[in-house]
Amino acid sequence: MIRTALLEDLDAIAALHARARATYYRGRVPEQAYAGEAELARSREGWSRAVRRPEAQGRVFCAERDGEITGVAAFLTADGETTLTQLHVDPAHWRRGTGAALHAACLAAWRRAGVERVRLEVFEHNLRAQAFYASHGWRPDPSAVPSGSHRTLWLEVDGAPEE
Repeated sequence: MIRTALLEDLDAIAALHARARATYYRGRVPEQAYAGEAELARSREGWSRAVRRPEAQGRVFCAERDGEITGVAAFLTADGETTLTQLHVDPAHWRRGTGAALHAACLAAWRRAGVERVRLEVFEHNLRAQAFYASHGWRPDPSAVPSGSHRTLWLEVDGAPEE
């Protein structure tokens, strides 16, 4: 089930976020950047801001199965641009359609809001996520200059329902 995130979900969301990030950052990024109590608290605060934002500025969706949060996605619309800021599935729940369901919820929200184009940044070494995004129509901007450790992808949102 996909639903809007609630404030009482914050601890579960932050913990899931930490587990997911560890799968692609471990060995590539210093551990303090994605793990530990200080990073967990920082992450929880960021998720708190996202959950509290007005719907016109974005949404946070949770995937829930048997009362457990198995995935989370968030997007932000600011200054006329919409960004998929987060999409994480608990590694214990990979390959079960959770990411696709979260993506579909975001896509439906973007269509309702009349969003035509969405951007995201994905860690350059997270090839699994890049393959997921490519399978859902996200494409790199051929004119973009690579910067840092992330790649920018774009999705053209059409008015048709996602298959």
